[in-house]
Amino acid sequence: MKRRNYRAFEEKKAEFRTNNDIRVPKVRLVGDNFEEISEVAKQSIESGVFKTQDVIYWAREMELDVVEISPNAEPPVVKIIDYNKFLYLKKKKEKEIKNKTAKTVIKEIRFGPNTDEHDFNFKLNHAKKFLEDGAKVKAYVHFRGRTIVFQDRGQLLLLRFINELVDFGGAEDLPKMEGRRMIVMISPLKKAKK
Repeated sequence: MKRRNYRAFEEKKAEFRTNNDIRVPKVRLVGDNFEEISEVAKQSIESGVFKTQDVIYWAREMELDVVEISPNAEPPVVKIIDYNKFLYLKKKKEKEIKNKTAKTVIKEIRFGPNTDEHDFNFKLNHAKKFLEDGAKVKAYVHFRGRTIVFQDRGQLLLLRFINELVDFGGAEDLPKMEGRRMIVMISPLKKAKK
């Protein structure tokens, strides 16, 4: 028999207190459906402080829920809304925000301390394309075996690489050693949107 995860469901449900879970004598009612609430209450209702039981009664009559929006306010702030629709819209909004955040792409370019001119230019052209596409470039010189004694060559190579890419991006820091690699990160230049 498959067990369902009721605890996760209850935690999601308990994210906001609703209806009879709100146990304070008075609440501040806000929202944009005051015409409907006024019809149910048979009096003119506007944003303000009301008895909690009255607000819960009005919500029941409208077949909606009282949802505590700001529990730390004095008195707590509530809205009369459809709770499931509220959770759905909240989740949808969070998803949109997550999708809008730019995902950083990092492309790696590897050199050796004895990289020749043709190889350097070939990798330089790749780096230019990566930076134009908005990706960061992680360039490093890998020292194998005894080549570790040529750290000065590696540093000169990376400094030249940074200098050649000055129109496309800027180095976040000077080249530094990490184990057997000398690494530099290059971020793309921010271009004005057309």
